[in-house]
Amino acid sequence: MSVTTPNMAFEAAHFMRPASEVMRLARMGSGHPTRLSFLHILLRRLGSSEWQIDRPVWNVDANGVGHGVYRVKSAEQTYSLVAFAHDLPDEMRSDRVIATAWDATFTLFDGDPTPNDIARLADNVPYQEAGRISSKELTLARANRSVRLFRHVVEALSQGRQPDAKEMNAVGYLMRTTAVYGSGKFGASDRDDIAQRPELAAPFQVEMLTVWLIRAFTVDIVEHIAAANGGAHAVKLDRDTRRLLGVGNSTGLGMAPFIVRHPVLLNNWMMARETALARVRAQTSAIAASIAGLETALAAATLNAAAWHSEHPVQVRKLHDLRRDLDLIASQLATFDWTVSLPWNDLWEWGENTLTYEGQEALLALMLEPHGALIDDLAEHMGADEAASFRINGAMSVADLRRILETEYAWALAIDFTTPENIARFWYVSEEKLEPRLGERASEDGATLELPLCIARLAAELYRTVQNYDETKPVAALLLAHPEHRYAVRRVQIANNHPYAEVQDNLIAADMLPIDLLRCKLAYFGASQFDPRSDRWVRINLFAGAPFPDEIKAEGAV
Repeated sequence: MSVTTPNMAFEAAHFMRPASEVMRLARMGSGHPTRLSFLHILLRRLGSSEWQIDRPVWNVDANGVGHGVYRVKSAEQTYSLVAFAHDLPDEMRSDRVIATAWDATFTLFDGDPTPNDIARLADNVPYQEAGRISSKELTLARANRSVRLFRHVVEALSQGRQPDAKEMNAVGYLMRTTAVYGSGKFGASDRDDIAQRPELAAPFQVEMLTVWLIRAFTVDIVEHIAAANGGAHAVKLDRDTRRLLGVGNSTGLGMAPFIVRHPVLLNNWMMARETALARVRAQTSAIAASIAGLETALAAATLNAAAWHSEHPVQVRKLHDLRRDLDLIASQLATFDWTVSLPWNDLWEWGENTLTYEGQEALLALMLEPHGALIDDLAEHMGADEAASFRINGAMSVADLRRILETEYAWALAIDFTTPENIARFWYVSEEKLEPRLGERASEDGATLELPLCIARLAAELYRTVQNYDETKPVAALLLAHPEHRYAVRRVQIANNHPYAEVQDNLIAADMLPIDLLRCKLAYFGASQFDPRSDRWVRINLFAGAPFPDEIKAEGAV
């Protein structure tokens, strides 16, 4: 339940950051997970008394081959992760999307699977794209072992000891997913078929549930193999050590265009976060519990930053900035005057004037964390019915269209697209895997198949046409004469009512970093410890530090 009032909503609007500040790649690429990130939304729901979690099936042999079922159940719905464990030779293990075999494969089943369902899934899920699933399945996923750590943990547990903490911290996960598909892919249920369920209303909830249950499976399988090897000498992972583990993931360019292609969804994500920050800043006092919660969140963030490593030059610099900024925040809090009239706003304004983008976005996450009662209702508004904004308003005058371009797209109109550096790249879909890729216009073929992802250039081209067109005529007449601008017109009309709909940067510029797009989206997922391996793909960790199914009900676990 929201604790906001109409007056509070009015006051909070004063503190909203403008899109011109929020929607720049440098800031978007410094995002941190918050309590409005999708995995945190999921965990809070699962932590309620409404949901019960168990593992009704575990049919795995001494070599770690077989299947298990993990069940999440309420009075109305049941979801079951069906997990298949395989004996994969080392030479077949690959994280590339073109791989054909994996250490484990999964599907999230809508309901309680029968033996016949499991038999059907066993004939299809291990083959991933080469198989087919049905509308009873909500996701399709696969994962590979982190071989060195997996073997180390099995060996240690089988000998009756806990694994080395340094080894655990260096990797952070026993398995990494190489794909988690949903929303109708390969026969799975369409998003529209399940979006009305309250527990799935927030974005990517079935995907997050799949990964959380995969995390439980990774611990169960390693303990199972250790017990088979060590017999009576074997032990299980202790709880503190187990909590360090998440699920790894390697994500590349295939994810980057998503937030460009879904402007209303992006707007709603950003709007929820920015409204949350504004509500916190608008408070006229600070209670002791919220101050204590902020300090607890800062301590956890400092530990995470200390354990976060990367060799990529961009991330090395960002980590340096983050660690320094967290120390600056700690020093500021040690003497901060919480008795002023707008204490949270004062803290935020200090951060804006003192910290780097990395530190500012970390401070945002810290300030939201102790204010669940104030902001958690915003999670209900992070989905989007994008079909509702698809229809073009042909009755709009060309004069109004021009006005929107000049106000909402001034950033795009200021870019000179006649210079090589501003048209250096092009987005396209690879023929082999039908996934987005980024080409170099001057040296690679394929620009004739360019995807319409450079919204800035499309807006500029539309503006040139509009400048020479009769402003008294409707948009329908403009598009009849210039149908090539239909896509751009739709974007402009969407942006008129969705202030955070556009990434306000040139997405085909020579200095554009795709990892900024990746990090923005992954922070909303709830990913931590971003480790770029180039400017086009990144490794992350999901659910590290989160409760496991047997801990989720504990007070304060989420």
